[in-house]
Amino acid sequence: MTNPAAAITAYWDDAAPSFDDEPDHGLKAAHTRAAWANLLTAWLPTTPADVLDVGCGTGSLSELIAQAGHRVTGVDLAPRMVEAAQAKLTAANLAGRFLVGDAAVPPTGPETFDVVLCRHLVWTLPDPHTALREWAGRLRPGGLLILIEGRWREAGQKDVPYVAGAETLPWYGGIAADDLADTVRPLVAGLRIEPLSADTALWGHPVADERYALVART
Repeated sequence: MTNPAAAITAYWDDAAPSFDDEPDHGLKAAHTRAAWANLLTAWLPTTPADVLDVGCGTGSLSELIAQAGHRVTGVDLAPRMVEAAQAKLTAANLAGRFLVGDAAVPPTGPETFDVVLCRHLVWTLPDPHTALREWAGRLRPGGLLILIEGRWREAGQKDVPYVAGAETLPWYGGIAADDLADTVRPLVAGLRIEPLSADTALWGHPVADERYALVART
């Protein structure tokens, strides 16, 4: 029987070399990079903060966070993603710590953070409710939980499937903003939803599906 964790790790390891080809992954275009930098500036504290980037991928958002003067820790299940993230910050002469591990249970011990950031990850999790509780528990009083998520148009229509059994994941294909808000609300003191679908600069092209940020404070 295939080990699900091993299959997921292999999938993202295989994806790492081409991951940054997507405009919103690599942030290679100046206007896309600036759009994400502006969002992060609006969300993150104005003073240097400890930020945990769960499911950091190749570290594009981690790089922007470090450039803004924050202390960033990235976690990803795929070693090749973590290697790419570390190399990206090193090449930019920026400090960042990157760890291989399950983003749902970040391997950071008893550390707490000012911000926990997650982008496009919850659809991959076998138990997203537990992960959300875990992330909220890693925050200091008054900390921020930032979830950049969506309900993807491509859900269930990809020619190349994710991994065997992915269709049984609770939030496969993404989750609507109202549903995610209902799940997160008991864990935080307050939250807001910011629609992001209409900002084509963020994605590098127009999108027709639901994309948003949930910004919550503990």
